[in-house]
Amino acid sequence: MTDRFDSSGGTTAPPAPRSAYTSSAGPAGRGGDGANGGRGPRGDRTSRTLGRRGADAPRPRRRSLRSRLRRDWQLLLMTLPAIALLAVFHYTPTLGNIIAFQNYNPWDGVIGSPWVGFSQFERLFTDARFWSAAGNTLMIAAIQLVFFFPIPIGLAILLDSVLSRRMRLVLQSIVYMPHFFSWVLVVTLFQQVLGGAGLFSQMLRQNGYAPLDVMTNPDAFLFVVTSQMIWKDAGWGTIIFLAALAAINQNLYESAAVDGAGRWRRMWHITLPGLRPVIILLLILKLGDILNVGFEQFYLQRDAFGANVSEVLDTYIYHQTLVTGNFSAGAVAGLVKGIVGLILIVLANKLAHKMGENGIYRRS
Repeated sequence: MTDRFDSSGGTTAPPAPRSAYTSSAGPAGRGGDGANGGRGPRGDRTSRTLGRRGADAPRPRRRSLRSRLRRDWQLLLMTLPAIALLAVFHYTPTLGNIIAFQNYNPWDGVIGSPWVGFSQFERLFTDARFWSAAGNTLMIAAIQLVFFFPIPIGLAILLDSVLSRRMRLVLQSIVYMPHFFSWVLVVTLFQQVLGGAGLFSQMLRQNGYAPLDVMTNPDAFLFVVTSQMIWKDAGWGTIIFLAALAAINQNLYESAAVDGAGRWRRMWHITLPGLRPVIILLLILKLGDILNVGFEQFYLQRDAFGANVSEVLDTYIYHQTLVTGNFSAGAVAGLVKGIVGLILIVLANKLAHKMGENGIYRRS
């Protein structure tokens, strides 16, 4: 009844409001018809028109620094304790790296110790023990990255698939528990099971076989330390992935199930893409921390397995600094380790940007 006649005697639709012509989604818009929902060449032209209008629109005036401080003073006040904590315990100690360029003597202090330039670096790079410790550290980090890093992801997916909430909480408590054990207790437990007088050797003796001392075999060192780390921290590492799984829209699973997708297809197309940002973020952090494989775990087993296989950079720095008293050599090794870690984390973050992820900081 509201149609109006044109000059040819036919009926045409009433004129739409101006806003409807500029919309590319409505069926009555000029940008497209109802069949394609506004998509197509006309819709693209309308979008470009809107983009030009948006570019011509006046930009909001930027607030001055004083007005922003006045607006956010409550948030800034809450961050002061964290800033003070970082300044006292993280940034101030970095000033101690200055002894890397000295022949530091604790009795003379930083002011009285002679400056030696880069001679400490030359001595470090010609030390065979440093390169042995660096090689062991990289080997252990690579094995942990390959065999340890995927385990919390798979364990989180398994825990998330448990339908009973009570059973899921019980299983989570069980897998979290080893994280709170000290490395002394973990090493002692493995010694009681895999040592020369341990449970495994006693079972071999009772069945007529020779005992097997795994905890002193240098060839089994990588297997032992990787097993210890998996047993201790794999469950704790599932926390972040479980939080990421809880953020995935459950309607996606229901829609996929209605469309006939099985469990594996849902995991491949919904679960893993949902975990992808978290996986990349943790992988970047792991790459940046690749030279920090730990201290207590390797120091406790250094004498049993031998320094050739168990010496890592952290134990090397400890021996250079506190055992031999060469503080400048320890500072040089720690500074080199930090610089390499910084370079790795920057490269890994750039790689994340190329993969379309934000990484640990955004591009400028």
